[in-house]
Amino acid sequence: MSSTKEILQMDLYGLLGVEGTATEKEIKKAYRQRALSCHPDKNPDNPKAAELFHQLSQALEVLTDAAARAAYDKVCAAKKQAEERTRRLDDKRKKIKLDLEARERQAEAEAQKTEEFRITRTLEEEIARLREEGSRQLQEEQRLIREQIQREREGRLQTHSTHADEYTCLTWSRQVVLTGQQASHCSVRPTKLSLQGVTYTSSSPQGNRNVTPKLKLKWKCKKEDDNNGGYSREFLQRLLQKYGDILNVVVSSKKKGSAVVEFATVRAAELACKNECGLTGNPLKIVWLEGQPEAAAPTMANHNTAGKFTPLQYSLSSERDYESLVLMRMRQAAERQRLIEQMQREDEEETVKT
Repeated sequence: MSSTKEILQMDLYGLLGVEGTATEKEIKKAYRQRALSCHPDKNPDNPKAAELFHQLSQALEVLTDAAARAAYDKVCAAKKQAEERTRRLDDKRKKIKLDLEARERQAEAEAQKTEEFRITRTLEEEIARLREEGSRQLQEEQRLIREQIQREREGRLQTHSTHADEYTCLTWSRQVVLTGQQASHCSVRPTKLSLQGVTYTSSSPQGNRNVTPKLKLKWKCKKEDDNNGGYSREFLQRLLQKYGDILNVVVSSKKKGSAVVEFATVRAAELACKNECGLTGNPLKIVWLEGQPEAAAPTMANHNTAGKFTPLQYSLSSERDYESLVLMRMRQAAERQRLIEQMQREDEEETVKT
């Protein structure tokens, strides 16, 4: 018979295939059925058949003896209780572990929330500080701008006063000169300005001097082209400002492929008209719109009078320059508006023709 330790490790009821409440008769019947199926004489090729037959015999010996069966049942009951306690302990440990992990996750979430709140609070404080500093900087910049505007205004007033005094003196000088001349020379002739041996007449109409030079630009553009042939107001501004200061750029909104550019100086407009071609794939066609200089040939003046100004010539030239400057400043805003309206009228006329 096997040792007690080996018997306790076996499930005797399971070997016979009966319940723990089976009677002695049911146990013997189950033994006979199992023993016949695993008898070594019927299974000579199965080495485990003899071992199983031996275990069935041990189960029969223990379970058919009342005292041995009672002791075995107690051991089995104790093992089941121990397993139950272990299971309960494992469940408890598992619950404790889950609770601990839950508390750790909650603590981490609270810590993260606290950190986010701290970071957010720091960010809000920095934004408030920047706003306060930006407000102070803005006030300082605005103060500097106001002071600059005030200085410029005072400078213009002082310049205006100086020009007014010069204008009064020059006018008085002209009257004195005219009074000393003969009656036949009292009528004012077209003034000539002699510079470096070349004489230019100032007989051009006064109105032309107050008109800023303007060029009309045209290029190919289809109606459905949203890029306007590759030309926009900003692109034209960058393209033409290399020739000089630009006062205004007006791109036609009704007729694509057309624009007007207003320059600050005639020289800049001349350079742009002569040299600019635009995009290689879509060249510009540039013509004068207003302010084109007259092509007058200069005449050589007397060598003795080259580079010299008479009081009358100087007074008339200074007067015209000052008046032109004032009038040009006053008319620039109206000129730009007129330019826009003129382009709109031309676009409407061309639309009607087409």
